Amino acid sequence: MALSRDEIREGLSDILEEVAGVNPDDVADAKSFTDDLDVDSLAMVEVVVAAEEKFGVKIPDDEVANLKTVGDAVSYIEKG
Repeated sequence: MALSRDEIREGLSDILEEVAGVNPDDVADAKSFTDDLDVDSLAMVEVVVAAEEKFGVKIPDDEVANLKTVGDAVSYIEKG
């Protein structure tokens, strides 16, 4: 069964909180990982690895650069 956008966002919130200390209330589609949520490139790698495990998707390195916002990541995982 495919996950809803809300379920994916919730999962990303958990990962972001665990890896980068991001308040889950701050996680929204329009938020930029770097500008709004202060996720640095090293933490982003950890977020991607955790998301791949949690959602069973592969996010190639060249795609990670295109995932600027939470919404970008949700859409990518949704297509998974």
